[in-house]
Amino acid sequence: MSAVSQSSELISVVALLGAAVVAVPLFRRLGLGSVLGYLAGGLAIGPFGLKWFTDPQSILHTAELGVVLFLFLIGLEMRPSHLWSLRRQIFGLGTLQIALCTAALTGVGLAFGLHGAVAFVGAAGFVLTSTAIVMQLLGERGDIALPRGQKIVSVLLFEDLLIVPLLALIAFLSPLPAEGGEHSRWASIGVGIASLAGLIAAGIWLLNPLFRLLARAKAREVMTAAALLVVLGAALVMQLGGLSMAMGAFLAGVLLSESTFRHQIEADIEPFRGILLGLFFLSVGMSLDLAVVANNWKLVFAMVIAMMITKALCIYAIARLTRSSHGEALDRAVLMAQGGEFAFVLYAAAATAGLIDATVSANMTAIVVLSMALTPLVVIGARRVMPKTSASMEGVEEVHDQSGSVLIIGFGRFGQVMSQSLLARDIDVTIIDNDIDMIQSAGEFGFKIFFGDGTRLDVLHASGAATARAIAICTDNRAVTSQIVELVQSEFPQAKVLARSFDREHSLSLVKAGVDYQIRETFESAVLFGQAALVELGVDEDEAARSADEVRRLDGERFDLEVAAGDIRAGRPLIIGNTPPATPTPFTVPRRESQVLNPSSPINLEEAPAETRGA
Repeated sequence: MSAVSQSSELISVVALLGAAVVAVPLFRRLGLGSVLGYLAGGLAIGPFGLKWFTDPQSILHTAELGVVLFLFLIGLEMRPSHLWSLRRQIFGLGTLQIALCTAALTGVGLAFGLHGAVAFVGAAGFVLTSTAIVMQLLGERGDIALPRGQKIVSVLLFEDLLIVPLLALIAFLSPLPAEGGEHSRWASIGVGIASLAGLIAAGIWLLNPLFRLLARAKAREVMTAAALLVVLGAALVMQLGGLSMAMGAFLAGVLLSESTFRHQIEADIEPFRGILLGLFFLSVGMSLDLAVVANNWKLVFAMVIAMMITKALCIYAIARLTRSSHGEALDRAVLMAQGGEFAFVLYAAAATAGLIDATVSANMTAIVVLSMALTPLVVIGARRVMPKTSASMEGVEEVHDQSGSVLIIGFGRFGQVMSQSLLARDIDVTIIDNDIDMIQSAGEFGFKIFFGDGTRLDVLHASGAATARAIAICTDNRAVTSQIVELVQSEFPQAKVLARSFDREHSLSLVKAGVDYQIRETFESAVLFGQAALVELGVDEDEAARSADEVRRLDGERFDLEVAAGDIRAGRPLIIGNTPPATPTPFTVPRRESQVLNPSSPINLEEAPAETRGA
């Protein structure tokens, strides 16, 4: 290879990386998202921008590996049991959405003067949503694992499966004679099914033994190479069988999802996935043929708008039909209104089969690319006008007519641990919280949590506060806790009031408010942590326990001084610091030599008043 060609290839790599490094942070800073940044960067350096690249299709073929790796990582999170639980959403919701959208989009094509088969091909390509764009947007929002995200993922998986019968249908509709005749078409279908069966068999019986063997070699680079081999090998097998590479990678991920090596494989693949997926978006941006758009701009822009609106309306209708909320249905419609990367494959196959000509293929490709580029902008615009999506209240019951002996308000980490002592003694407990996701999660572990806001008097009455012997306030917000304490003290004097304190200053305010018991949320765990540290350093366990008791005693004395003086600084002489005191003070207490008193040192962050804390 000559030095000139080597230099040229290196310039191309630098140009791609430079476009990503400049465009993506800029667009994210503007609130436009990374996907649009990649697309804009690709357009800028492509054949219709600065012309640094003249053949974006060659880059696109390589960059499709980013989508392949992305679906492999999704597959790793989809255990077979979880995937089976989504079967109704994948095949039920997916079939409804695809059927309605394809029919409606075919009608749009006919309305713009396309002939029957051409209109159907255009609709079939546009109905295949961009897995890469939607999954990237869902990932940035953190919605992939949520129920609404899982429904979208299910439809995307069904669409990836759909590319197989669509390609077969293109072959059957082709006016050109097939090589080998009808027998050849059926043979292709048989090869596809055999490839799928072979991949599943290899995944079940070969993959885990392979990784166990390689793990014994204790060579990290070999494990990384094996992970890439599995992903690309599965994609190749499916491609040779005439199926989707992305679907092959997804199946490989599912087959490895219950493997003990899953997390290691995921960590090895992630860097490659990120880089190649970014390259994919760059190449899509380069593929936007501005000459085609300019020559047919009225048709292209009209069809982009018409097809995106039509597809969004169909998706919204199906979502509402399947009992999704208005906000969730609208969100899904906006996210999935664009065409996708598989449309390029379908249009190329249709052009090769003689179903559409080169001009129609170029126009449809430009329409899909524009819809992909517009999606991040549409999502941002829709987010500003859409109503806030309220969490589903499924399985959540609002509190009413309760009469437990103890009322627990707030069921976060603190409340969950605190409740165990009461429940172990079969004490009648009523628990309320206003976090719907937490309530639903707690239900899976055998807890009955009622939905209710503890700062409202009517909710407290409905929770049985008027007859409760004790009210435990376990909320994690200082202001909310103080507000509930004030309300309980004035309205329910018969109940003992126990409160979780944020810090020392908050404890003092709670004592002044008259609570029967308060404890700082981190104090006791920090004392035990220090005791454990002494043991690990070789101190006798009994001695370490005595040191912990001494810390508790000094803290109690210090707190009593602060309560009596009404000043959080009154107990400063009892703090064990790590610098020698400037001068002795009349409040100095005896210390062992290792304990140095520093009345002038700053108070630690946990104990400091609000004006001295750093955060």
